Amino acid sequence: MRRVTVLCLASLLLPAGAFAAAAADAAAAPTFYADVLPILQESCQTCHRPNGANLGGMVAPMSFTEYDETRPWAKSIAKMVETRTMPPWHASPQHHGVFENERTLDEQQIATLAAWVEAGAPAGDAAAAPPAREWPAFDWLIGEPDLVVDMGTDYFVPDDLEDQYIYFESEITPEMLPEPRWLKAFEFRPGSAVVHHIIAPPLGGIAPGNDPQIYDEGFGRLLKPGTKIRWQMHYHKEAGPGTGVWDRSKVALKFYPVGYEPEKVVQVEPLATMNFKIPAGDPAYSAKTSTTFERDTLLIAYTPHMHLRGKAAHYVAKYPDGTQEVLLDVPRYDFNWQTDYKYPAGGKRIPAGTEIELTMTWDNSADNPANPDPTVEVVFGEPTTAEMMFGFITYADAEPGYRPPEGRDFFSGGDRRNIDPEQMKKMLKERMGIDWDTLNEEERQKLMERFRGGRRQGGEDPSEPGTPEPGTSSVGR
Repeated sequence: MRRVTVLCLASLLLPAGAFAAAAADAAAAPTFYADVLPILQESCQTCHRPNGANLGGMVAPMSFTEYDETRPWAKSIAKMVETRTMPPWHASPQHHGVFENERTLDEQQIATLAAWVEAGAPAGDAAAAPPAREWPAFDWLIGEPDLVVDMGTDYFVPDDLEDQYIYFESEITPEMLPEPRWLKAFEFRPGSAVVHHIIAPPLGGIAPGNDPQIYDEGFGRLLKPGTKIRWQMHYHKEAGPGTGVWDRSKVALKFYPVGYEPEKVVQVEPLATMNFKIPAGDPAYSAKTSTTFERDTLLIAYTPHMHLRGKAAHYVAKYPDGTQEVLLDVPRYDFNWQTDYKYPAGGKRIPAGTEIELTMTWDNSADNPANPDPTVEVVFGEPTTAEMMFGFITYADAEPGYRPPEGRDFFSGGDRRNIDPEQMKKMLKERMGIDWDTLNEEERQKLMERFRGGRRQGGEDPSEPGTPEPGTSSVGR
């Protein structure tokens, strides 16, 4: 009996030590309320909350405001932050702290989330939670809009459709806008989940993952009564019975006060080329184009745009003194998160004569999980399964009070041209069978309107002279 008693006592003493160690580890482990919730509030809840942000049609499918709704996603959260899939931000680490809309977690925050999951995702003491973050009551990230304009009609995207470009037109009437006003902010809102992107000159556009456009104080664009908005709608979905949906997309506008005139007029340079052919199976095919700014300029933001094979984007400034600077390096481009990389207020000043060179790279190999077909050569085209190369640069002239020449719209690119005329003629002839020199002035104008529309944000391929009428479309099935 004595030996049995000793054995029993020993068996009790060993677990007691283990329990003490476990208790100490549990006490040291991060908890939801004290450690995790502050990170989620700061970096995740803009989207991951009830009625969270709609970023170009990207809407978070779950909320991370309460423990009970967050706990089932704990392992997924750890995986997403450790692989830096979330928060969505694809610029190189060398740009840390450069752009005001940076969405990243630091190493300590990632380690805290991973340790919380490793410890079993404990709730902890609810009294340790920070105050709930308060969100605006209005439905728009830009605040309560002054005017909301839609595409002018309800449109049904049919069941059998896979990929379609279609055009609509609406007008900002004098009843809506009695006098010219300077635009401070705008926010597009897709009317259905099958909207891939919207281009609506002269207002702008949106693609998956885009933030609303909110201009810095003193920067803006003039909008006049009677302005016609031409909606280029790109729909993309899986075809099949029951997949059809209705759409009526819209845009919210916020103006400066009546009588206010900003010092800077915002413009966009749609840096682009159609002159590329991506070989079948090529894992890293690259193309380049460039433009030169002839006046001192304030760079505001960059927005790279490619399609499913897009891999990387690289903006480089070549200054008049011979030096160079990497403005933006995106080593892992994501078609679903086409981010605007925006500078803090005031932008980045570059001197007259600065050339900005854009290099884009595509992965047309079987190792690219998004690649629809690695066995084909890929050229510029409007369907999502074709490719594009646009490196949008949002900018303003550095001279206070400077106004661009009349007739230049938001996407006109000022007085610069980054497409060589002879190169364009050659591409039109080889790829589209169009002889530029035989076109009359009206046909040339219509073709250039199509081309500018296509350059704006991944739009149409100018395969035919002329511009589609509202309600007409091009369809891929």
